[in-house]
Amino acid sequence: MLRNFQIFKSPNLQILCMFAAMNPEIILLIIGLYFLMLVAISWMTSKNADSKDYFIGNKKSIWWLVALGMISDSLSGVTFISVPGNVFGEKFSYMQVVFGYVIGNFITAYILLPLYYRLNLTSIYSYLGQRFGTITQKTGSFYFLLSRTLGAAARLYLAAGVLQTYLFQPFGIPFPISVLIIISLILIYTYRGGIKSLVWTDALQSVFLLTALGLTLFNLYAYINWNTAWTIIEENNFNQVFVWDWLPKNNFFKMILGGIFIAVTMTGMDQNMMQKNLSCKNIKEARKNILSYNSTLIVINFFFLSLGVLLYVLASQQGIDLPLKPDGKVATDGMFPMMAFNHLGAIAGLIFIVGLTAATFSSADSVLTTLTTSFCIDFLKVNPEEVESKSNKNRRHGIHILFAIAILISILLIQKLNNGAIITTILTVAGYTYGPLLGMFAFGIFTKINIREKGVIAVCLIAPILTYFIDLYLPIHTGGFQLGFLNLPVNGALTFVGLWFIKKSTHIVL
Repeated sequence: MLRNFQIFKSPNLQILCMFAAMNPEIILLIIGLYFLMLVAISWMTSKNADSKDYFIGNKKSIWWLVALGMISDSLSGVTFISVPGNVFGEKFSYMQVVFGYVIGNFITAYILLPLYYRLNLTSIYSYLGQRFGTITQKTGSFYFLLSRTLGAAARLYLAAGVLQTYLFQPFGIPFPISVLIIISLILIYTYRGGIKSLVWTDALQSVFLLTALGLTLFNLYAYINWNTAWTIIEENNFNQVFVWDWLPKNNFFKMILGGIFIAVTMTGMDQNMMQKNLSCKNIKEARKNILSYNSTLIVINFFFLSLGVLLYVLASQQGIDLPLKPDGKVATDGMFPMMAFNHLGAIAGLIFIVGLTAATFSSADSVLTTLTTSFCIDFLKVNPEEVESKSNKNRRHGIHILFAIAILISILLIQKLNNGAIITTILTVAGYTYGPLLGMFAFGIFTKINIREKGVIAVCLIAPILTYFIDLYLPIHTGGFQLGFLNLPVNGALTFVGLWFIKKSTHIVL
C-alpha cells in the first residue's frame, strides 16, 4: 500500500511532473523561473546600492535572515548530494564532525565575533594587519582567497555536473559552456547589490534547499519496505555513528576535534561566512545569528544522512545497481541524482531539480562578493567607509568578474582531478589551506608577542608542506594511524610554532 502513496494526488500534476522529469525543456523552464526570481530580489534590494551596501549591507542586515542564509552557505550542493552519498563508505560517522561544528561555532560566537566588532572590521584579515602588519594581513587574505576559490569551485562542480547530465547534455552543450552559463547567471544578480542582496537571496535559497530535503524524505517513505529496512541497515552498519578505533581517519576524537577546528576556521576565520554577520546592526544580533544557525546543524545533517541511508536501503531492496566510477568503485556523489530521476517516481525529479538549483546558486554567489571584498580591502586598501568613485566601482566590478573566471578555471581542473566524494575532498583541502589562518589568528589572540613579518610567508608555506608529509608517512610508521581531519589543527599548530620562532623581543597588548 505504501508504494502507491504519492505526495500529491492531482492527476494533472502527476502528468506535469512526469513530463518535467523526462524533458530538459521543462527543467530549463524551472531553472529560468528560479533565476528570474533571484534577479527580481536582487534588483529590488540593490537600488541605489553603494560600496557600504556591497561590503557590509550598510550595517542594516536582519539577523534571522542572515542566520537562514548561512544554512545555504554551509550546505550547498555538497550537503545536498555528497553527504547522502558518502553514507555508503562512512556510515553515520559524519555526525561526529557535526558535533564538533556545534562546539566550534560557540567559540566563534564568544571569542571571534567580539574581536571583530570591537575593531569595527569589514575584512576580518584587517585584524592580522592591525596585530602584526601588512604582510601578515595579505598572507591571511591570500589563504582565504585560495581556500574559498577552490571550495566554491568544488561545490559548484558537484551541482553543475548533475545539471550537465540532466539538462545541458541533452541540448548538446559541453560541460565548460554549461559552467560558464551558470557562473554568468550568478554574476548577473550579485554584480551590484553585494551583501545587501545576498542576505535575501541566500535566505530564500535555504528555504528551497530545506523544502526539497523534506519533500524528498516524505516521498521516499512511499517506496521503502519498512519490514526489512532495519535489517538492511544493521547488516551494512549504516547506523554506525561512533568509531572508537584509533587508526582510521573517522575515529571519534579525530572527527570531533577536526569538526571544532573546521567550524572555527571555515566559519569564524572565513570572510565568506563572517561578512554577512558583520553586516548586522550590532554584536548582539550577530551572535543570535550564529547561535540560531548553530542550533540547526545537528538536525539538518541528521536528515541528510538519513536520506542517504534510505536511498541505499531502497537500492538493496529493489536490486538497483549502484552508480560506478571508471575504476569500478561506487560513485557516491551520483547516488542521490540517479535515485531521484530514475527510481523515486516522476515528482522526485522535479523536487530534486528545485533543490539542486538552490544549491547551485548558493554555492558561489556570496563567495564572489566576499572574495572581491577581501581582495579590495586587504590588497588594494579600499576604505569601505569612503564614498566610492566611479573608477573604483568599475575596478570592483572587474575584480568580481575576475574571481568568477578563477572559479570557472578551478572547476575545470577539478573535473580532471576528482576521484572521490567531494565532501571529503573539500574538508581535506581545507586542512591545508585554513591551517595557516588558524595558526596566525591563534598566535595573535593568545599571545602578546610581535613577529618579524618577513618570515611569515615562509612559515605559512612550510607548515602545510610539513603537515602533508606527516599525513603521508604517519600511517606507515604507526601501524596505520591516519590524521584525517586532524590535519587542520596540526597545520595550525605548526604555523603557531613557526611564528614563535620568528618572534621579536618586544611584547605588545592589543
